[in-house]
Amino acid sequence: MRKYYPRVADEVLRSKLEAKGAVLIEGPKWCGKSTTATRAARSAVYLQDPSTREQNMMLAKASPKRFLQGDAPKLIDEWQVVPSIWDAVRFEVDQRDEFGQFILTGSVTPPATDEIAHSGTGRITRMRMRPMTLFESGESSGEVSLAALFDGDHEVFGETSLSLEDLAFALCRGGWPKAIGCRESVALAQAVDYYDDLVSTDFSKIDGVRRSRERVSRFLRSYARHSATGATYTTIRADMLANETDSLSEDTISSYVDVMEKLFVIENLPSWHPNLRSKTAIRTSDTRHFVDPSIAAASLGLGPNDLMNDLRTYGLLFESLCVRDLRVYAQRLRGDVYHYRNKRGQEADAVLHLRDGRYALVEAKLFSQEHIDEGARSLLSIRDDIDEEKMGSPSFLMVVTGTPYAYRREDGVIVAPLGTLAP
Repeated sequence: MRKYYPRVADEVLRSKLEAKGAVLIEGPKWCGKSTTATRAARSAVYLQDPSTREQNMMLAKASPKRFLQGDAPKLIDEWQVVPSIWDAVRFEVDQRDEFGQFILTGSVTPPATDEIAHSGTGRITRMRMRPMTLFESGESSGEVSLAALFDGDHEVFGETSLSLEDLAFALCRGGWPKAIGCRESVALAQAVDYYDDLVSTDFSKIDGVRRSRERVSRFLRSYARHSATGATYTTIRADMLANETDSLSEDTISSYVDVMEKLFVIENLPSWHPNLRSKTAIRTSDTRHFVDPSIAAASLGLGPNDLMNDLRTYGLLFESLCVRDLRVYAQRLRGDVYHYRNKRGQEADAVLHLRDGRYALVEAKLFSQEHIDEGARSLLSIRDDIDEEKMGSPSFLMVVTGTPYAYRREDGVIVAPLGTLAP
């Protein structure tokens, strides 16, 4: 049996089960949703099990109450196979009037259907699950805790053994649980297989529209090339059409993005809108990111050695790697991650904003001291422009790097290797 690596989502799920009748875990396939849910459940039904699929579907439609019987919490894996289950769970939660009754998992956002009449508000809460972070895979030393920094811990020390080559491998391998602990060739094959499934079958499963494999591949390559940027659909379209005679509308690009979001493969970073002292205009476009940078690397046909020979691309995908991990850590702290960019060129690659109002500004810089200094200056400039009477001061400013050591600079900015971070 494969080793189980504890997930941040384990604790998030426990917390949500204590506060709601049902929890829906959403996220990309292969990220570990079923495993995490199974460990928390006391009974389960797997709707994609071919040996029982037809019987379970018939029972769910004919007698929802009987289908939902079982020790609580009961897991219904890939619930969207029978969309009417949603309303049945909502009704059963109402009838039982107890928390922690059901866990639903889904790798696809179901299409709008008459089979779902109610939103589930107040009964069913959602949680997003993502691929594993470096802390969860055991590759981060975990010496720099974001929770401790938010709580005012000013002592920052830490060291990672991860080299740039190690990080390039981790990036191309991704946070897919089945890739962790495997020999290099097997580990790297997982993201490539994921990409192949996307272009071969997954796109058509969402809306039934048959699309050219070559066009889907071009879309993914273009999106990957614009990782960690605010590229518009116009830019992505132009990139796809370079040296091609095809016609392609922005509506088509939009439909591709919509499918990828429904598969939880794309997870763009929304912009942050603080109160500022100045009249500086804030750019509102999302920053483009895959849920895991290994998908971008696979789309571009890049391996670890390719990244080492193309540091510009490595730097952009490293930013996506940082965003992936920060999103998981922020979720543990009841927070969200945003991006900040204004028209004066000031930028924070990630803004961690907790529900209690505390926030932190983060830049991602792969390794050079010049770039680290540049990132620190940008963060300090943004801090000075924020109206602290309305927003309060940021809990910390941090440059996340691919370097070995964590420390606090004389200007107060924290420099922390990605391989030292923990929730």
